[in-house]
Parts: sequence; C-alpha cells; structure tokens
Amino acid sequence: MAIDARAGSRPRRDASRRGAARRSRATGGDPVGQSGQDEHVPLPELVTMRLDGRVALVTGAGSPDGIGYATARRLADLGARVAIVSTTRRIHERAAELGVTGFVADLTDESEVGALADAVTEQLGDVEVLVNNAGLASRASPEVLRPVAQLSYEEWHGEIDRNLTTAFLCSRAFIGGMAERGWGRIVSLAATAGPVNALPTEAAYAAAKAGVVGLTRALAMEMIADGVTVNAVAPGTIHTAASTMAELKQGLGTPVGRPGTPDEVAASIAFLCSPAASYITGQMLVVDGGNSVREAQFR
Repeated sequence: MAIDARAGSRPRRDASRRGAARRSRATGGDPVGQSGQDEHVPLPELVTMRLDGRVALVTGAGSPDGIGYATARRLADLGARVAIVSTTRRIHERAAELGVTGFVADLTDESEVGALADAVTEQLGDVEVLVNNAGLASRASPEVLRPVAQLSYEEWHGEIDRNLTTAFLCSRAFIGGMAERGWGRIVSLAATAGPVNALPTEAAYAAAKAGVVGLTRALAMEMIADGVTVNAVAPGTIHTAASTMAELKQGLGTPVGRPGTPDEVAASIAFLCSPAASYITGQMLVVDGGNSVREAQFR
C-alpha cells in the first residue's frame, strides 16, 4: 500500500514535544535507594531481536537493490509493521513487493516531513523505530564530486540537505512520541567518508556524513533518559545499483576482497533497532570489510 504524504492539508504536528515525565537516571551510591526498592534502576530489556508489533519507518527505500529496501525487508521479517518512503512514486512498487506501506515525500522539506509523520501515525500507529537512510547517493541523485574551490553554494547546500538535514527533520518529527512512550530506536546512515576518511572532491558529502555522526551522538545524550537509543551505521564500499565501476574495483581492494552487500549493512541496522541493542547508544558501527582498519595495502 502506498500513500502520497504530500496530499491533503493536515496541520503539521508538534514534532518538538517531549514526554512530560522523563525516566530517572541511575545515580551513584546505593542503587536500590534507602527504601530498599530498585525504583531508580530500570530493568534491562529482554535480549531479543524481535520487533513484533512495533512500527518502523525506513527512509530512502525506493531502490530494490539499496540499503533502505534491504533494511525494510529485515525489519518486516523481525515482526515490525514497516513504512517506507522515498521522493518518487516508485515506492509504490517497493511497498507492494515487501507487503509494507509506502509514502512519497521530500524529506528536505519541513512541511512534508510533518505531513509524513501524521500520515504514518494515522495509517500504522506511533513510530517506534526510525531508520534515516535517505541521502545516500543514487543514479538519480548522484553525489557531487568537485573540489572545494569549484563547489558552488547550491551544490554544497544540496549535499548537506540531502544527507544531514533529512536525518535531522525526520528524527525531530518522532522523538517526542518515542520519549512519551519510553522506548525508541533511531539509526542513521553515515558513511566511512567523512567520519573515518575522505577523498578529494567529496568535501560536501564527507561533511554531511560527519555531521550525521555528530547529530547521532548529541541526540543520544538528549534521549538517553527516555529509553530511546540513537546510533549510526557507516558503510564502506557497498555493491548497490548506484555503484560505479570505480567503486566496485575499490571494493575488491578491501581486506575481505569484495564490496559489501546491502543486506550485510541491513543486518547491522536491524540489530541496532532491536531490543537486544538496549545498552548501545551514541555509537557509530563501521561496516567496510576492515578497510578502515588496515594501515597499508599488502600484496
């Protein structure tokens, strides 16, 4: 089922509202308090990967060979009620293939993100799992490759909006509800380019992806008392439909000897979305076949 979140004229929800009662942080000293009760120590979650009944939203899931699509499939397999969104109507086909609900929205537009939040809540219920995948380069929206000296302001702004602003707007739209319910998972897609390394001509993309990690860590600390974890996954060279020959050859040079697959990245995302990852927050998980660890390339 696919719905255009741009349709209609719903008022934008208050995305900034927070829960009235925040969870108490555990404090030093006697962990059970003077009363002898363990009221200050929240019980750990059941260690399970299952997401039965939880509503999950995956952004940027329009490509059948992409990370977003693979992630949506994994979350659905874990029992989640999944919504997917992209900027084009091809999301209708992806939703039908996965048996999930699809939405069309421009996630760089604040009003459209608000309309999307309302539409998802109305159709599926409150979002408890958010995967900010939108922004990774694609054939339709390729990465801007130009030295800083030749980079226009519009190109810079476009890369920041597509790769960082989307994560900010979508996270802001749902954190209030997660905080009120005392549970939530946010996983944003960073990249090794920016947080770990960089190449010439990719300054805008690298800056945006480094910004995703900064946003992740700050938001993790803001939400930690509300039972919401916030993490990032940083893929290296991944074989998708948008991969160029140069990128695929680069993947062959990794210690593993091949590029990664969308499903391998999706597996990492799914773990961080699960109850089993309840003690992990503010982290960046690198998925690059060991490429960022190697000091030199040996033959």
